[in-house]
Amino acid sequence: MSAPERIPPRSVTADAATAELLARGELTVRGRIREASNAALYCTVAHEGREAACIYKPVAGERPLWDFPDGTLAQREVAAYEVSEATGWGLVPPTVLRDGPYGEGMVQLWIDAVPESELLALVDAEEPGPGWKAVAFAEVGEGRTALLVHADDERLRRLAVLDAVVNNADRKGGHLLPAAGERLYGIDHGVTFHAENKLRTLLWGWAGDPLTAEARAALDALQEALEDGAPLAARLGELITPAELDATRARVGALLESGKHPEPGGEWPAIPWPPV
Repeated sequence: MSAPERIPPRSVTADAATAELLARGELTVRGRIREASNAALYCTVAHEGREAACIYKPVAGERPLWDFPDGTLAQREVAAYEVSEATGWGLVPPTVLRDGPYGEGMVQLWIDAVPESELLALVDAEEPGPGWKAVAFAEVGEGRTALLVHADDERLRRLAVLDAVVNNADRKGGHLLPAAGERLYGIDHGVTFHAENKLRTLLWGWAGDPLTAEARAALDALQEALEDGAPLAARLGELITPAELDATRARVGALLESGKHPEPGGEWPAIPWPPV
């Protein structure tokens, strides 16, 4: 029997075949990612001669959070993928909700990060250098501070817009995966879509800046896709609460009305901890 066709995760685009593989394939657990705060299992998934690596996060392995309903993080990961696809940017790896060896959970295509120039850095300076955007000053020990910066990169800027839409409460540096073909993915979207403002991110470098024409076009398309009766709105209605769906619509509307990247609101810590 011939070996199954391996899907190269770094070049895959979200299509029906990949979704079918993730949703219907046989999951085999290969190991556990111990650094994850919730149960995260490295798996392979195989179906009709195709095979890929993936991450499986069972609902049963989610730790309770004080501000999010129990047992909802997997659904929020899938909802973030659905919104990302609606923007046309493909910033979240293909993600499905399905049953697995430890019950229902999120299954996401595994992305192998590739080395490239830094996206985040701490610099001993008062202002960012060319090609960088300032985030905040951080203590680095012995009474010293350094400036936290991120790259002035259009891929990060798209992700900053997506995070504002989904109300991402935990955009850390370790959740950024540069991939082959100059692709950039964001992962770990379990704490998203809260009805209250909880945006916490390292991507504040564009705070208050005008949105790009590309971002406005993506938000226009997303606003239409979130209307009652639209397929995306119906899908999100299966994954998040009605109040959270209404809040998502409101965030898209507010971004279009202001025409600017959001700024820290002050009622919630603006930068996640730890930042990486």
